[in-house]
Amino acid sequence: MASQIAALNQFGQSPWYDNLTRSLLLDGGLAKFFSEDDIRGVTSNPTIFEKAMGTGDVYDEGLAACAEDGLGIEDSYWRLVTEDVASAADLLRGVYDETGGADGFVSLEVSPDLAHDTGGTCSQAKELFEDLGRPNVMIKIPATEDGLPAITAMIAEGINVNVTLIFALERHAQVIDAYLTGLEQLAEKGGDLAKVSSVASFFVSRVDTETDRRLPEGHALRGKAAVANAKLAYQLFTEQFSGSRWDALAAKGARLQRPLWASTSTKNPNYPPTLYVDELIGKDTVNTLAQASIDALHEGQATLRVDSVEEDVDGAKATLDALADAGVDFDDVTATLEREGVASFSASFHDAFNTLEKKRAEVS
Repeated sequence: MASQIAALNQFGQSPWYDNLTRSLLLDGGLAKFFSEDDIRGVTSNPTIFEKAMGTGDVYDEGLAACAEDGLGIEDSYWRLVTEDVASAADLLRGVYDETGGADGFVSLEVSPDLAHDTGGTCSQAKELFEDLGRPNVMIKIPATEDGLPAITAMIAEGINVNVTLIFALERHAQVIDAYLTGLEQLAEKGGDLAKVSSVASFFVSRVDTETDRRLPEGHALRGKAAVANAKLAYQLFTEQFSGSRWDALAAKGARLQRPLWASTSTKNPNYPPTLYVDELIGKDTVNTLAQASIDALHEGQATLRVDSVEEDVDGAKATLDALADAGVDFDDVTATLEREGVASFSASFHDAFNTLEKKRAEVS
């Protein structure tokens, strides 16, 4: 019997694993997810790598080699994470080939310190993609105002992009436009549109966390904003990827920029552990599953429904409208989350350097 994780594929949704560590690569844990649960992708971020590098001794040998080669701490970080991404991409290459390039991706994020530096983002994104040299790698670029032109530029160069830290519907619309503009520029240069892929990572659970914080205890809207916001994001996706502009690109082989539901483990223990899985199943979507969600799905706790993301869209609109009546400025919620998301990843990025500095002193 297929696991509930594997069953998501039958609904048109690709499950990806929101974790990447060297120990998972070495002990076969990652390969097991692919073979037993039909997980079709992997995402990473600075927080994931910071935690991985601070646990155990699995990175010690690689770190010692970096020291012998005279690499500084930041260069050591990038060597270690790109080695992990390369190994994971090689593991997933079969999925990439079998699905005709539709799945099998591994994502690596540019430095969060570049979140407001368009040129720096472009330079590092190109460097990382070229150094990895694998068609099933996606470079993560944050959906900040300064990230938007970088998204267009990288798509126009045929570089796969995972657009991260999307919280607001307006920003999601801008991300879609940035992708379509990049495809149009690539087509003008005679590029092969079928060889470039992108996902739009729309964050979920953090929306409830921040919105709930602004609502009184026991308020009827608590735990409702995140799903409502994501359902409207899916409607935006279906609307934008139709019509003459998209049809012209699709005729040249362009791929949909799938919505990717990120941050889908529940932060509030009072909410069902698979809330953000059950309610957001839809065709041409991705759900990145953290370990807590993986465990809940293995225990059969999910209630999987075909196209649940399209259920009660009018109710979703009413929920967001009702937030204003409850005194919640939802635009400020999403702006706060973007700002805090960038800051959190930046902090993890520099924490990873501190971790490596301490470990290098121990292994040298």
